Amino acid sequence: MTLGFAPPTATSFRSSSGSASRLARMLEPAEWTAAGIPLLRNPREVVSGLHSRHAPTPSTAVLAVLDHEERLAASASFVHRPAPADGWDFRNALLAHLRRVIPHDLRRRSPVRTAVLLYCREGDERWTEEDGAWMWGLRDACTLHGLRCGAYITLTRAGWQVLGEGRGGRRPNSDSLPLPIGEGPAELGRLVPRTASGASEPLRRAAAR
Repeated sequence: MTLGFAPPTATSFRSSSGSASRLARMLEPAEWTAAGIPLLRNPREVVSGLHSRHAPTPSTAVLAVLDHEERLAASASFVHRPAPADGWDFRNALLAHLRRVIPHDLRRRSPVRTAVLLYCREGDERWTEEDGAWMWGLRDACTLHGLRCGAYITLTRAGWQVLGEGRGGRRPNSDSLPLPIGEGPAELGRLVPRTASGASEPLRRAAAR
């Protein structure tokens, strides 16, 4: 009788390879900070404005494009279906929504507008692999749409936090009721939200100039 280890099956090879690829498509906070992501001048106003417009609940991603004066040029929100966190999938979802609400800036020599992402989720403010996958997806989607990659913000029951910066606050949070637009700290531009047409994802609201 010969003793030894059974060789891995092709399925296990594919599984381990897929897991390694998925882990490569995420960014840790230190990598995010080292990438030189531009700081928001007033993150509380941005968070409050997006919360008022989109009223996100857990598993909702809110994508916003800001102009050079940090005014809202376009925004969209959609629900992320539970699945293993993969930056590739997140990138594709973000890029699809960018294409629906605002033209690309690929013809410009350097980006003028900045995309920021607010993700409402369960848990606390500590970084998770899901956050890392969203960061990777946001950075890649911005490159492909000709935008500057901006802040990644989490919204939980404890409040909001700009990951990689250490700035945050208790309100709004995932349990907060949205304030009517115009009653919060900022209006993020006087835009009337509209629903994007032809959306295959459950797009909840979108605003575009």
